Amino acid sequence: MRNFIAKAFIAIAALACGSHALAQDYPTRPITIVVPAPPAGATDVLARVLADELGKSMKQAVIVDNKPGASGMLGASVVARAQPDGYTILLTHAAPIYYAQHMFNKVPYDVRRDFAFITEICSASLVFAVNKDVPARNMKEFIAWAQTNKGKVNYGSYGVGSASHLLSAHLSESRKLDMTHVAYKGEAPMVQDMIAGQIPVSIGTMGTMAPHIASGSLKPLAIIGDRRLPELPNVPTMAEAGFPDEEFKLVGGVMVMAPAKTPPAILARLEKETRAAVQSVAMKARFQAFGLLGMGNSSAEFRKNFEASGPMIERLVQVSGAKVD
Repeated sequence: MRNFIAKAFIAIAALACGSHALAQDYPTRPITIVVPAPPAGATDVLARVLADELGKSMKQAVIVDNKPGASGMLGASVVARAQPDGYTILLTHAAPIYYAQHMFNKVPYDVRRDFAFITEICSASLVFAVNKDVPARNMKEFIAWAQTNKGKVNYGSYGVGSASHLLSAHLSESRKLDMTHVAYKGEAPMVQDMIAGQIPVSIGTMGTMAPHIASGSLKPLAIIGDRRLPELPNVPTMAEAGFPDEEFKLVGGVMVMAPAKTPPAILARLEKETRAAVQSVAMKARFQAFGLLGMGNSSAEFRKNFEASGPMIERLVQVSGAKVD
């Protein structure tokens, strides 16, 4: 028994030393950041800035590999199946991590089982806005107008099951507005139709709506999230506007993950370096350009946010009818 215990301690010590040595040496070859979105969008741009920052701090090349498709699930599944060695990580928007499990009956991975949480690098508060011709200066006036025009108001979204769809559907259902959903293939065409008067209302990102708000083509009525945006200091949050629903505090964002079973020492290194990169001048500039709020929270805080949002997102999907077989 004494020999067995001694050997067990030696084995544990060897594993600990091996893990420490692995982290000390890591990385010895290029790291790939998989992005489940096409080039040139906000998620891709942030991935490229992060790749540059990690490349400098970790003294190794960091490559961005775009794998869009299937609402982000294609790229996420690539990372879920990758070797858990720290050389393939995921930088993603919320859809394949926060939303997919509630929207699709068949998801090619299990977020809890197949991924290690690293950090959420930023959050994306959304703007509830109307076309300049809508006679509403605030949310209460909008509700009154929509109720007067019950069944005649269309709202746009940048895709079925997107945050803009789910949150607008919740507003319509909870306030008995009977609004009709019009889905677009992206945010840009949605905003263009708002400006043209084809749809009167939508929820979108500050990065896309900002120039049209500045020109007066769109009117921002409220912020989705728990705090006002620096770019729109006089626009209240939904709660401040009299709509305290927990759903209207939901925010999207961009997050970094790795395959499950990646060694803890490597995960700790990735978390440390990624959180430091969030504070870089280059990353902060991109956050500001896209109307995003920098985060860089811990892996534990990231997981806590993920678990807390689940029941709310499930309710939103049910209300919207966005469930896909």
